[in-house]
Amino acid sequence: MNNWRFALTRRWFTYLGMAVVFAIACVLLSRWQIGRNDETVAANTLMTRNYAAAAEPVSVLLPNVHSFSPKDIWRKVDLEGTYLSDKQMLVRGRSLGSNPGFEVLTPLKLSDGTVFVVDRGWLPVGSKQDTPDVVPAAPIGPVHVTARLQASETILPGRSAPAGQIPEINLPMVASHVGATTYTGAYGLLASESPAPATRPIAAVKPTIDPGPFLSYAFQWILFAVFGFGGLAWALRQEYRIRNAEDPEERVRAATRDRKSRAKAPTDSEVEDAIIERADVRNDAQLISRS
Repeated sequence: MNNWRFALTRRWFTYLGMAVVFAIACVLLSRWQIGRNDETVAANTLMTRNYAAAAEPVSVLLPNVHSFSPKDIWRKVDLEGTYLSDKQMLVRGRSLGSNPGFEVLTPLKLSDGTVFVVDRGWLPVGSKQDTPDVVPAAPIGPVHVTARLQASETILPGRSAPAGQIPEINLPMVASHVGATTYTGAYGLLASESPAPATRPIAAVKPTIDPGPFLSYAFQWILFAVFGFGGLAWALRQEYRIRNAEDPEERVRAATRDRKSRAKAPTDSEVEDAIIERADVRNDAQLISRS
């Protein structure tokens, strides 16, 4: 007679409770991954749209020197002014691929006297020193610049830089170096400048659209929750078979499972084990015969 009464014990209710808690945790983690996926998709969509948008005068996207809306990141602004090459700074710890280097920040003085910070590109660490071998000069005189907006960076504690360099593109820090009214809400990655110099730092590349692994992770967490209940069912079935091993019906089922198991073709690992075992036996026999 089948006996499932053991499944109604406190021990198995505890196991069930653990499986439920595990499943809830997996569902919450899955929802978190879906949220991260949605954020990534939204950021990629914004970047793609803004990257293709037409350039606007800086006064349209930045009404004052302190303003910047995150929804305008990567938008292009048109600027007219003169580079303040004597106020140029290098930003440390900037890599291109796996190569360490610097970003070159050159303040641009606009016609109204305000200053907009332009990131003119990347330069590698020098061949013999921890500074670029050559910093290409910015154009002299009036210049037309198109740049893509980026937000000011936060100062990280404990970081420092030698004179003429800064650890982050923190615009209030740059403004104190420039000594003039400077845009502190956003700076610009150089897209083009006219007249164009003979050489310039390596231009910033368009970011790669990558949705990330978040959606696949979300599905994996749901599978983990299902596996938890599957493992509970397997353990329950195994204990049932052990407890009811002498039950006539269970003995018949056990015999059927045993026949099916023997009828299965051997796996590759079983074949290899058999070959190794026969080889060992043959070697032992040869050793015995020689002795």
